[in-house]
Amino acid sequence: MADHQASSPRIRRGLAATTWGPGRLDLFWVEEDRVLWHSAWVSGTWTEPESLGGELASGPTAVSWAEGEIEVFAIQHDGQLWNRYWDRTYWHPWETLGGELDPSATPAASSWGAERLDVYAQGLDGRTWHRWWDGTRWVPWESLEAT
Repeated sequence: MADHQASSPRIRRGLAATTWGPGRLDLFWVEEDRVLWHSAWVSGTWTEPESLGGELASGPTAVSWAEGEIEVFAIQHDGQLWNRYWDRTYWHPWETLGGELDPSATPAASSWGAERLDVYAQGLDGRTWHRWWDGTRWVPWESLEAT
């Protein structure tokens, strides 16, 4: 365990982790410059940290929905939810999923099967908002709390 800790990446704030299978762990964090960083535990060692860019106001959240597939979400300074995803080949550019969200609150994400992603975030109105990928498109935001 001591060797594992000594070789792990330097984490600043907003740590998120996910895995797509045995022997693989992906970590995401935000550095002081508010940029998202990533490192993976592969074959018993950490990969060199890589910048995934962005200008994050929140901490990140990450989820894997299949082997080699990762999606990472964060709220940027515009109060919108943004995401990047790895598709077994490369990281796709940041894209907005919209919303009027609290930039100080970290979103949460989950997956209950292939091609299904759910993401939750706190709105500026204090409500919990939900958006999901149904395998073909992002379904519009819904409030999970009654008005």
